[in-house]
Amino acid sequence: MFWTQIEGRAFWISFLAAFAAVGVWETFRPRVALVAPPGRRWGSHGILLLLCASASMVLYRTGLLMTAVAVEGNRFGLLNKPWAPFALRCIIGFLLLDLVRYIRHLVSHSIPFLWRLHSVHHSDPDYDLTTGARFHPLEVVISKGLYLGVIIILAPPAAAVFVSEIVTLFQGFFTHANAALPDRIEKPLRAIFVTPEMHRIHHSDEAGEQMSNYGDIFPWWDRLFGTYVHTPAAGQERMRTGLKGFQDAKSANIFFMLTAPFRRMAE
Repeated sequence: MFWTQIEGRAFWISFLAAFAAVGVWETFRPRVALVAPPGRRWGSHGILLLLCASASMVLYRTGLLMTAVAVEGNRFGLLNKPWAPFALRCIIGFLLLDLVRYIRHLVSHSIPFLWRLHSVHHSDPDYDLTTGARFHPLEVVISKGLYLGVIIILAPPAAAVFVSEIVTLFQGFFTHANAALPDRIEKPLRAIFVTPEMHRIHHSDEAGEQMSNYGDIFPWWDRLFGTYVHTPAAGQERMRTGLKGFQDAKSANIFFMLTAPFRRMAE
């Protein structure tokens, strides 16, 4: 019960705080002018978010943190052994969870069926904090199943899973922000964390640039595995986001988003 309350409260407090902070940042320091009417996009993205949360809750009836708590005593877990100090196991668990997210993201661009689902996220012609909530419910269900499986196998400390969830939540809004950081801040920050300027390249409408910058929290995996791109070919100012051929008002339609994986456009 304790962990259930902690997880729920922390999620919503972090969600509202991150959304508000990035929303204010976008308002006063926008990166580019948006194409589609924000009201319709935000409404559709909000519906998607609710559908994803509902589907995940109904199918799994547990969260990542509760799963981590449940498997803490699992004798087969890789990270719940006393072979290393607790703090070290937390750090390793946190890093491995981020690596799994990187791999999951890369695979989503490599397997046709998974790309059909993930293309809903990329079909947004605009790029702002609500793009971080634009995922097809089936993709979210598959991804959560993967993460639950990884946690069962690794059995990382619950503290590592908790921090990973909160930081990932914040990064989901931060990296999709339609906002600009001063170069003196963005450059050193990008050496440690994925920044909006870095992740925005991943949302370029150029197919080659979409196959880069998969990182969720840390940019190190992209640098290590050769998927890092520092600057888009057209430059940040001229680069267009979205999927070619679907950069219009219909992409903000909730029916379009839900049916897109089953249309030819997602291939």
